[in-house]
Amino acid sequence: MSYTALYRKFRPTSFEDVKGQDHIITTLQNQIKANRIGHAYLFCGTRGTGKTTVAKIFAKAVNCEHPVDGSPCGECAMCRSIAAGTSMNVIEIDAASNNGVDNIREIREEVTYRPTEGKYKVYIIDEVHMLSIGAFNALLKTLEEPPEYVIFILATTEVHKIPITILSRCQHYDFKRITIDTIAARMNELMEAEQVDVEEKAIRYIAKAADGSMRDALSLLDQCIAFYLGQKLTYDNVLEVLGAVDTDVFSRLLRKIIQRDVAAVLNTVEELVMQGRELSQLAADFTWYLRNLLLVKTSDSIEDVLDVSTENLQQLKEEAQMIETDMLLRYIRIFSELSGQMKYATQKRVLLEVALIKLCTPAMETTEDALLDRIRAVEEKLEKGIAVMPEGGYGSPYPQGNAGAAGGFGGGMEEPAKKPEIPLAIPEDVQEVVKNFRAIADEISDPVRTTLKKARLSLGGENRLMVVLPEGIEASIAGREDHVKELEALIEQRIGKKVEVEVRQVEEGRRFDDTFVDIEKKINMEITVED
Repeated sequence: MSYTALYRKFRPTSFEDVKGQDHIITTLQNQIKANRIGHAYLFCGTRGTGKTTVAKIFAKAVNCEHPVDGSPCGECAMCRSIAAGTSMNVIEIDAASNNGVDNIREIREEVTYRPTEGKYKVYIIDEVHMLSIGAFNALLKTLEEPPEYVIFILATTEVHKIPITILSRCQHYDFKRITIDTIAARMNELMEAEQVDVEEKAIRYIAKAADGSMRDALSLLDQCIAFYLGQKLTYDNVLEVLGAVDTDVFSRLLRKIIQRDVAAVLNTVEELVMQGRELSQLAADFTWYLRNLLLVKTSDSIEDVLDVSTENLQQLKEEAQMIETDMLLRYIRIFSELSGQMKYATQKRVLLEVALIKLCTPAMETTEDALLDRIRAVEEKLEKGIAVMPEGGYGSPYPQGNAGAAGGFGGGMEEPAKKPEIPLAIPEDVQEVVKNFRAIADEISDPVRTTLKKARLSLGGENRLMVVLPEGIEASIAGREDHVKELEALIEQRIGKKVEVEVRQVEEGRRFDDTFVDIEKKINMEITVED
């Protein structure tokens, strides 16, 4: 006899065997016991949650000669013939391939004939959303007033595609995604019956990968058992078959990202690629890992919500202390976007590497959530005593001879490095700012970036730069404390000196062009103001 897949071999034959849909099973059993059976049902929900299975069990139950507590006995002639697929009372139709008006007309003609045996003729129309508009219209009258011996059960994964006229004629049942615990418990039962040795950790990973679908879980389990036939199925075996990555790798990857070590991050990607890991799965799993980390970071008692081991939870708590919430939100945003892009990408590795470099290098982004990370990166460099070199290649603001003292570059120093004091700017430094002001302004977040395009510059002292704007609204936007600090931080990053920024509006009654000092004469340079 040929091999039968697990999901077919162990398909439930009674209501008691159906897992994770108790709210539906109880309702249907009560209807059968009270003889309050409806004429049309709509079963909707994600794939692999039991819609067609429950429909077949219900068809057996309403025709069973000796029902037991609302469930089919499984022993009578009707139950056996329906289970074998030989009964003329249960007609299963695939709407994906029988979606025309003529197919529905055939049903309308057939329902005029009473069942040859049993009480009810049950029509199970699978993937009913695939019917054409004409077919739906042809079904309407029959669905509303069928003969008393006919029951329609419509099953679909996309209920939003079904006309409201059909929905209003049916009892509507939503099949929920099945929980990881329920799927894992069911797989453990089946593995005992099959006498297959499987690690609990492996079972739970497969249950999680199934995403709420019992059928998907059993198909993945079947695949893993076939690959390691005759051996104990371990967690590492499952990762190998599914092309997935262990959480320890995610932990190592995250720590390298926090350290902004691009080389180490790309080396980790190289290792995973050489191991044959599926990069789309890697992106999805790492996003989930970051989500768990965010929950740990923002809540004190999250153990019941997270489906992780005690060791992994302790590891998450440790990493939660190493990262800020805004950084986590930015990481999740980037990887959520990446997951969508990788579905149809041909160069998945390139997309993954670019996303990881973005995480390590916040200066690559100009979004608002990247700004704090960019400032934090500058502060980290300053705390370590590393001179912040501007992109244009200007000289270091610190003398070379003091590098060891300032940042602890010399070996054997146990004391933590002190944050070096940033020297105040002098007019020559302000000249550097003026020369590169448009480039600096382009790095600032909106709407300040747009506003600063209209600004005029003026010296307000030895180390003060005055930014004069023509309108009060523009001045209020650019003059907000956080925006001023952001501009000062970008200037400091550019020249390595402190420049105090003051934002003003043009004085009332004065022309805008006369309001600022002629900075060209003060610093002896030509200034080109770009529009």
